[in-house]
Amino acid sequence: MRLKFIFESLSLFASLNDTPTNQKLIKVLPEESAVHTWGEEVYFGMPVKAALEEDAKQVVDPGTLCFWVEGSSLAIPFGPTPVSKAGECRLVTRVNILGKLEGDPNLLKSVREGEHVRIELAA
Repeated sequence: MRLKFIFESLSLFASLNDTPTNQKLIKVLPEESAVHTWGEEVYFGMPVKAALEEDAKQVVDPGTLCFWVEGSSLAIPFGPTPVSKAGECRLVTRVNILGKLEGDPNLLKSVREGEHVRIELAA
């Protein structure tokens, strides 16, 4: 399964893993939200409640699609955040791993705080 993110400045796709959080996520789509940025990470609230999964991580590869349980938000880091060490993609807490962006995650550098994003299932 795939997601499409339609930002004001660009559109991106992500491939989804088969996870309990993704099963909840796809039930609420399509959804729109305001974008927040934190260092080289974009995140946005989603009307989903989920528990931390067994394979949750705090440090991920650029472009990893994550679900921040405490903030009920999708997060996509593409570089260092304020808590990163040595340039890694470190999130504020452990997150559920949902999948991976297709293409270059550095395209997210053009996304700005306060932009709107539409998240929908892609064919």
